[in-house]
Amino acid sequence: MNQRRQVLLGLACTATGAALGAKNVLSFSPYSSQRDFKSARPAPAQRKFVSEAVEAKIVEVKRTIADPEVGWLFENCFPNTLDTTVTFGRRDNRLDTLVITGDINAMWLRDSTAQVMPYLPLAREDKKLKDLIAGVINRQTLCILIDRYANAFSFGAKACPWGVNDKPALRPELCERKWEIDSLCYPARLAHAYWKTTGDAACFHTDWQQASRLIVKTFREQQRLNGPGPYSFQRTTDNPIDTPPFNGLGNPTRPVGMIHSAFRPSDDACVYPFLIPANLFAVVALNQLAEIYSTVLSDRAFATECRELAHQVSEAVNKYGKAGRGAHGVVYAYEVDGFGNQFFMDDANVPSLLSLRYLGCCAANDPVYRNTRALILSEDNPYFFRGKAAEGVGGPHVGLNMIWPLGIIMRALTSANHNEILFCLRMLKTTHAGTGFMHEAFDKDDAKKFTRAWFAWANTLFGELILKLYEARHPVLKQMI
Repeated sequence: MNQRRQVLLGLACTATGAALGAKNVLSFSPYSSQRDFKSARPAPAQRKFVSEAVEAKIVEVKRTIADPEVGWLFENCFPNTLDTTVTFGRRDNRLDTLVITGDINAMWLRDSTAQVMPYLPLAREDKKLKDLIAGVINRQTLCILIDRYANAFSFGAKACPWGVNDKPALRPELCERKWEIDSLCYPARLAHAYWKTTGDAACFHTDWQQASRLIVKTFREQQRLNGPGPYSFQRTTDNPIDTPPFNGLGNPTRPVGMIHSAFRPSDDACVYPFLIPANLFAVVALNQLAEIYSTVLSDRAFATECRELAHQVSEAVNKYGKAGRGAHGVVYAYEVDGFGNQFFMDDANVPSLLSLRYLGCCAANDPVYRNTRALILSEDNPYFFRGKAAEGVGGPHVGLNMIWPLGIIMRALTSANHNEILFCLRMLKTTHAGTGFMHEAFDKDDAKKFTRAWFAWANTLFGELILKLYEARHPVLKQMI
């Protein structure tokens, strides 16, 4: 188990859940019989950032949630990033926002984007919130300029002791230098969404343009069409998924046009370095950059370069990233190597195959996605676990039989089925171990055994799920869960 992940104990849980189509039958039971759910948020004076728009939205949405425990979870989880993880100010005369993950005092490019994206719709009516998100974009820009291959930054806080002997040695600003494709996709996603939502293009300044060009340069380098490129990573560890093989270069690939990723969004090393969900996410990010450059920055040449690279990656995925899997039909593999080897699984961390619809990588009715989703949510995915407490997707990162709330939330976010969404909400309601918050992962049979009591990404994503259900006026919120 990764040394920074520590199993934390909470309250006991009884058997829960009735799985959709499950072979075994689970019976949902609430963690607590309490009826007066007291807020688990920090006291107002201790909150890191307060948005009037967010506070008003919490009150508005809670009124429509029939189940008091679900309403309590929303109240606790949705503002958790703002309450506990942000430091907002100015740096070099620009808005600047540091966003830590929670119990790790460092900023991941992936997590920081996912943590603030759900607040974007409210930024149009709250200038202070809008400025905070602009500050995240500026800080991510700085991160990419510091090291485009790094995934996490601590800015000298020494929050990440596990990397002290990494090769090459870390710069003081870095927490981890694990090359993950999605680490450069997420900043493009945030900048594009911020511009489309607010109409503000001020974040596309000279430094941002330099950083976005480095994103494209890095993607091209990691296509490895002309050699392995400048990146390698080695860590002295007894955990084989914490470092790539072959002197830190990863397993061999055939140069077919896809982008090589050393690590998954779980921070685990790839087995086959062409990580399909990350490559499809890169296609989306490249097209978003192309739209910005053609529309705002009037640089059609670079926009064309982005689109051409996106097309090249997409074509390679279509050719090498799919295969027939018996009764499931044609599905996406999770990882491939271009030689014909393919790994069929999914991991709860995003980008995942399950999240492709959520990230805009495919349409909801795309037949390959639908087939893939069915495979992922079945026992044909080696990291799909079903137990007494719940069922859902996990991954190797914290070990077998550990279900990630991220996976349950993403299942609900990508579903149009009332009963499936209700089922997911019931699992989330009955597996928070009485804490009122989501966790990184919990044991499939005993939700009191969980990792990371303070994991802001999962908390905020749960809030996003409830908001999306509220906006759709989905009847699921109007009934007892």
